[in-house]
Amino acid sequence: MSGALPVARWRNPFLAALVVAVLQTAVIGYMIESRASILRNGKDVLLRSAPIDPRDLLRGDYVTLSYDISRISTDIISGALPREATKAELFVRLKQQPDGFWEPVEASFSPLAQTTDSIVIRSLPFSYYPSSGAPPPTFYPNYGIERYYVPEGEGRVLENARSAHALSVNLRVDPDGRAQIRQVSIDGVQVYEEPLY
Repeated sequence: MSGALPVARWRNPFLAALVVAVLQTAVIGYMIESRASILRNGKDVLLRSAPIDPRDLLRGDYVTLSYDISRISTDIISGALPREATKAELFVRLKQQPDGFWEPVEASFSPLAQTTDSIVIRSLPFSYYPSSGAPPPTFYPNYGIERYYVPEGEGRVLENARSAHALSVNLRVDPDGRAQIRQVSIDGVQVYEEPLY
Protein backbone atom coordinates (compact mmCIF):
# COMPACT_ATOMS: atom_id res chain seq x y z
CA MET A 1 0.00 0.00 0.00
CA SER A 2 2.79 2.41 0.88
CA GLY A 3 4.26 2.06 -2.63
CA ALA A 4 0.96 2.91 -4.34
CA LEU A 5 0.58 6.36 -2.76
CA PRO A 6 3.57 8.06 -4.46
CA VAL A 7 2.42 6.67 -7.84
CA ALA A 8 -1.08 8.09 -7.30
CA ARG A 9 0.40 11.50 -6.39
CA TRP A 10 2.53 11.45 -9.55
CA ARG A 11 -0.38 10.47 -11.81
CA ASN A 12 -2.69 13.31 -10.79
CA PRO A 13 -0.27 16.12 -11.74
CA PHE A 14 0.68 14.23 -14.89
CA LEU A 15 -2.95 13.84 -15.93
CA ALA A 16 -3.67 17.46 -15.08
CA ALA A 17 -0.70 18.61 -17.19
CA LEU A 18 -1.83 16.34 -20.03
CA VAL A 19 -5.37 17.74 -19.94
CA VAL A 20 -4.03 21.32 -19.92
CA ALA A 21 -1.71 20.56 -22.85
CA VAL A 22 -4.56 18.99 -24.85
CA LEU A 23 -6.85 21.98 -24.15
CA GLN A 24 -4.14 24.49 -25.13
CA THR A 25 -3.46 22.58 -28.33
CA ALA A 26 -7.18 22.50 -29.13
CA VAL A 27 -7.56 26.26 -28.57
CA ILE A 28 -4.54 27.07 -30.72
CA GLY A 29 -5.74 24.65 -33.39
CA TYR A 30 -9.18 26.29 -33.39
CA MET A 31 -7.65 29.77 -33.76
CA ILE A 32 -5.44 28.67 -36.65
CA GLU A 33 -8.23 26.81 -38.42
CA SER A 34 -10.65 29.70 -37.92
CA ARG A 35 -8.20 32.08 -39.63
CA ALA A 36 -7.46 29.56 -42.38
CA SER A 37 -11.18 29.01 -42.99
CA ILE A 38 -11.68 32.73 -43.63
CA LEU A 39 -8.70 32.80 -46.02
CA ARG A 40 -9.92 29.67 -47.80
CA ASN A 41 -13.64 30.42 -48.09
CA GLY A 42 -14.11 34.18 -47.62
CA LYS A 43 -15.01 36.70 -50.32
CA ASP A 44 -12.32 39.00 -51.70
CA VAL A 45 -12.32 42.70 -50.81
CA LEU A 46 -9.68 45.14 -52.07
CA LEU A 47 -8.98 48.18 -49.86
CA ARG A 48 -6.71 51.19 -50.10
CA SER A 49 -4.40 51.52 -47.12
CA ALA A 50 -2.36 54.17 -45.35
CA PRO A 51 0.13 52.39 -43.04
CA ILE A 52 2.39 53.68 -40.29
CA ASP A 53 5.58 51.80 -39.50
CA PRO A 54 6.14 51.25 -35.77
CA ARG A 55 8.17 48.39 -34.29
CA ASP A 56 7.25 45.53 -32.01
CA LEU A 57 10.42 44.17 -30.43
CA LEU A 58 8.79 40.82 -29.70
CA ARG A 59 7.52 40.11 -33.20
CA GLY A 60 9.76 42.05 -35.57
CA ASP A 61 8.54 44.73 -37.95
CA TYR A 62 4.88 45.39 -38.52
CA VAL A 63 2.86 47.97 -40.36
CA THR A 64 -0.19 49.56 -38.81
CA LEU A 65 -2.85 49.85 -41.49
CA SER A 66 -5.69 52.32 -41.85
CA TYR A 67 -8.47 52.12 -44.44
CA ASP A 68 -11.47 54.07 -45.70
CA ILE A 69 -13.53 51.70 -43.55
CA SER A 70 -11.55 52.82 -40.48
CA ARG A 71 -13.57 56.06 -40.46
CA ILE A 72 -17.34 55.58 -40.62
CA SER A 73 -19.42 58.72 -40.97
CA THR A 74 -22.57 58.85 -38.86
CA ASP A 75 -24.36 59.91 -42.08
CA ILE A 76 -24.26 56.33 -43.43
CA ILE A 77 -25.44 54.66 -40.21
CA SER A 78 -28.90 53.17 -40.55
CA GLY A 79 -31.08 52.23 -37.62
CA ALA A 80 -30.82 53.44 -34.05
CA LEU A 81 -27.66 54.08 -32.11
CA PRO A 82 -27.34 52.22 -28.79
CA ARG A 83 -29.13 54.05 -25.97
CA GLU A 84 -26.94 52.74 -23.17
CA ALA A 85 -23.22 52.31 -22.62
CA THR A 86 -22.32 48.95 -24.11
CA LYS A 87 -19.77 46.87 -25.95
CA ALA A 88 -20.98 47.50 -29.49
CA GLU A 89 -20.12 46.14 -32.92
CA LEU A 90 -20.50 48.05 -36.15
CA PHE A 91 -21.63 46.19 -39.27
CA VAL A 92 -20.38 47.92 -42.42
CA ARG A 93 -21.69 47.24 -45.93
CA LEU A 94 -19.01 47.51 -48.61
CA LYS A 95 -19.64 47.90 -52.33
CA GLN A 96 -17.10 47.58 -55.10
CA GLN A 97 -16.38 50.82 -56.95
CA PRO A 98 -15.51 51.15 -60.67
CA ASP A 99 -11.78 51.28 -59.80
CA GLY A 100 -12.00 47.84 -58.12
CA PHE A 101 -11.68 49.08 -54.54
CA TRP A 102 -14.45 48.52 -52.00
CA GLU A 103 -15.88 51.39 -49.96
CA PRO A 104 -18.38 51.70 -47.11
CA VAL A 105 -21.92 52.63 -48.20
CA GLU A 106 -23.95 51.72 -45.09
CA ALA A 107 -23.30 50.89 -41.45
CA SER A 108 -25.42 49.72 -38.55
CA PHE A 109 -25.15 48.66 -34.92
CA SER A 110 -27.41 45.74 -35.87
CA PRO A 111 -26.51 42.99 -38.37
CA LEU A 112 -27.05 43.94 -42.02
CA ALA A 113 -28.53 41.52 -44.54
CA GLN A 114 -26.13 40.10 -47.12
CA THR A 115 -26.79 41.04 -50.76
CA THR A 116 -25.27 39.75 -53.97
CA ASP A 117 -23.58 43.07 -54.80
CA SER A 118 -22.14 43.87 -51.37
CA ILE A 119 -20.14 42.41 -48.50
CA VAL A 120 -20.76 43.10 -44.83
CA ILE A 121 -17.70 43.37 -42.58
CA ARG A 122 -18.07 43.40 -38.78
CA SER A 123 -15.94 45.46 -36.42
CA LEU A 124 -14.38 44.19 -33.26
CA PRO A 125 -16.38 45.02 -30.12
CA PHE A 126 -15.69 48.52 -28.82
CA SER A 127 -16.92 50.59 -25.88
CA TYR A 128 -19.82 52.82 -26.86
CA TYR A 129 -21.05 55.63 -24.62
CA PRO A 130 -24.16 57.50 -25.75
CA SER A 131 -24.08 61.27 -25.72
CA SER A 132 -26.84 63.55 -24.50
CA GLY A 133 -26.17 65.77 -27.50
CA ALA A 134 -25.63 64.98 -31.14
CA PRO A 135 -23.87 61.70 -31.96
CA PRO A 136 -20.20 61.90 -32.95
CA PRO A 137 -19.74 62.74 -36.64
CA THR A 138 -17.39 59.78 -37.17
CA PHE A 139 -16.80 56.34 -35.65
CA TYR A 140 -13.35 54.71 -35.78
CA PRO A 141 -13.89 50.95 -35.64
CA ASN A 142 -11.18 48.28 -35.75
CA TYR A 143 -11.69 45.03 -37.63
CA GLY A 144 -8.67 42.99 -36.53
CA ILE A 145 -6.85 43.80 -39.79
CA GLU A 146 -4.99 46.92 -38.64
CA ARG A 147 -1.60 45.30 -38.09
CA TYR A 148 0.44 43.36 -40.64
CA TYR A 149 3.76 41.73 -39.70
CA VAL A 150 6.58 41.70 -42.22
CA PRO A 151 10.13 40.33 -42.12
CA GLU A 152 12.47 42.49 -40.06
CA GLY A 153 13.69 45.54 -41.93
CA GLU A 154 11.00 45.38 -44.66
CA GLY A 155 8.36 47.61 -43.08
CA ARG A 156 9.91 50.73 -44.59
CA VAL A 157 9.03 49.50 -48.10
CA LEU A 158 5.34 49.52 -47.22
CA GLU A 159 5.66 52.90 -45.54
CA ASN A 160 7.20 54.36 -48.71
CA ALA A 161 4.40 52.83 -50.78
CA ARG A 162 1.90 54.46 -48.42
CA SER A 163 3.48 57.84 -48.97
CA ALA A 164 3.15 57.31 -52.72
CA HIS A 165 -0.51 56.18 -52.36
CA ALA A 166 0.48 52.86 -53.92
CA LEU A 167 -0.39 50.36 -51.14
CA SER A 168 -3.47 48.15 -51.30
CA VAL A 169 -4.68 45.25 -49.17
CA ASN A 170 -6.76 42.30 -50.32
CA LEU A 171 -8.95 40.82 -47.60
CA ARG A 172 -11.06 37.74 -47.30
CA VAL A 173 -14.35 38.25 -45.44
CA ASP A 174 -16.47 35.33 -44.26
CA PRO A 175 -20.31 35.27 -44.07
CA ASP A 176 -20.15 36.33 -40.40
CA GLY A 177 -18.24 39.50 -41.36
CA ARG A 178 -14.87 38.41 -39.94
CA ALA A 179 -11.89 39.49 -42.05
CA GLN A 180 -8.30 38.36 -42.61
CA ILE A 181 -5.57 39.98 -44.70
CA ARG A 182 -4.81 37.76 -47.70
CA GLN A 183 -2.41 39.87 -49.77
CA VAL A 184 -0.56 43.18 -49.65
CA SER A 185 0.29 44.84 -52.96
CA ILE A 186 2.25 47.83 -54.18
CA ASP A 187 1.01 49.40 -57.41
CA GLY A 188 -1.16 46.32 -57.93
CA VAL A 189 1.80 43.93 -57.69
CA GLN A 190 1.59 41.45 -54.82
CA VAL A 191 4.49 41.73 -52.35
CA TYR A 192 3.14 39.59 -49.49
CA GLU A 193 0.65 36.74 -49.36
CA GLU A 194 -0.61 35.06 -46.22
CA PRO A 195 -0.28 31.27 -46.12
CA LEU A 196 -3.26 29.28 -44.87
CA TYR A 197 -1.21 27.77 -42.03
